[in-house]
Amino acid sequence: MMLPKRPSMRLLLTVFAALFFAAHAHGSTTPCNAAFAPETGKSVGWQGADAAYSIPLPDGRDVWIFGDTLYGTHRVVDGNNPLMVHNSLGISTCSGGHWKLRYSLRHDAKGNPLSFFSPADPAHWYWALDGFYANGDLWVTLLCIRHPAASAPAGMDFETCGSDLAQISGLDRDPEHWQVTVHPLVPDGVKAYPSATTVVHDGYAYLFASYENGARPLLVTRIPLAGLNDPAAHLEYLGDDDAWHPGFDPAHAKQIMSQGSSELSIRYHPELKEWLAVSFDPAAFSDRIILRTAPNLTGPWTDPHDAATLYRVPEMQAGPKHDKNIFCYASKEHPELEAPGDIVFTYVCNTFSPPELTSRPDIYLPQVIREPMLPTASR
Repeated sequence: MMLPKRPSMRLLLTVFAALFFAAHAHGSTTPCNAAFAPETGKSVGWQGADAAYSIPLPDGRDVWIFGDTLYGTHRVVDGNNPLMVHNSLGISTCSGGHWKLRYSLRHDAKGNPLSFFSPADPAHWYWALDGFYANGDLWVTLLCIRHPAASAPAGMDFETCGSDLAQISGLDRDPEHWQVTVHPLVPDGVKAYPSATTVVHDGYAYLFASYENGARPLLVTRIPLAGLNDPAAHLEYLGDDDAWHPGFDPAHAKQIMSQGSSELSIRYHPELKEWLAVSFDPAAFSDRIILRTAPNLTGPWTDPHDAATLYRVPEMQAGPKHDKNIFCYASKEHPELEAPGDIVFTYVCNTFSPPELTSRPDIYLPQVIREPMLPTASR
């Protein structure tokens, strides 16, 4: 972690924050120490995944959204092809400091695992990302993915092909029986697909998009909660003139972060009166997880070079035990797991050599990190 230049001021602010949070905590006063682990003792078990977005439900449960999910009694890789589905869910609860997680994979009539969300085109698949609760349902962004025409290294052999929005109803049932309706959102070719993170604020669902151009800036769209039944028809984007416009035109959209991320979290902290964004440093293969701040949802956001360092990922550190195949990504915050005065976030490490998944059970599992909350307004 980056050391502050004025440790005495840091200490004073940390003590003040702890006292302030005790009276105005947005999270539980008894922290739940979440930890992901493979399922064992089952014919079809969860063996690892990435993404790991969390969406709180009103009844106290959290829905976890996982990307490419390994399954089985153990990890299996055939050549460079892991045994996996493209997305899955988890349902967690926290009571009295005790965290419980139940993984959920869908199955066909013969009991074979299926991706929880699947597009109509069998040549495509979905990476399910962030979501939100609104109008009595769960809504999850779905990024359409396909293999590129030109070959690419393992772990990078994909390209985007649009984004949709899933509406999940019947949340009182077993997740395998939740009703899923997929709504079209942004078609292939736009090169900016709302999915990176989502926020419900002032009657709108805000959906952020990484623009696949230049330094990959972050753009923002929104949908009125009253228009979620037809999200594409009600989609608006923030233009470079600071006005909201119908549809989505990335070339004329405001870059709310000049260097964005395809996966991050943006969450409001009322005790700080600031918006916080947690992500990896956008520099390629960085070991640095950063904290950016803004007074408003649409910015101005801290530049990544000036952002505070929350954590330096040990798997990416140089040294005699460093594995050149390992790369880490997908950092985001989980405020519902936080106790007064701290911040909780996850990240995932993967490998460019898929067979390594079978010999490295310590990778391709979301890592949960709890750190003291950094002073933000003083930076």
